[in-house]
Amino acid sequence: MGPVGTTVAIVGGAVVGVVGAPVVLGAIGFTSGGITAGSYAAGMMSSAAVANGGGVAAGGLVATLQAAGAAGLSGAANVAVAGAGAAAGWLTSFIRR
Repeated sequence: MGPVGTTVAIVGGAVVGVVGAPVVLGAIGFTSGGITAGSYAAGMMSSAAVANGGGVAAGGLVATLQAAGAAGLSGAANVAVAGAGAAAGWLTSFIRR
């Protein structure tokens, strides 16, 4: 894959990451209406509550993912997701050589 193909893979990965992250959060149960009953997110919440003596810790993984599912990703989170997507795109272009 040439430089143009690598660039396309990197940019494409970044775009897919930013667009896909909210879709994935909703699909696993972190929604604007709260955590969906019976979902993967509900299982995570249950496990976190058991580990923390009955409550879900503020600022923990479950709380952070639910906040992102409810309000969307912050600017910093979008940058991180775009970076991870770009890295995945680059890796894909590297593997395809």
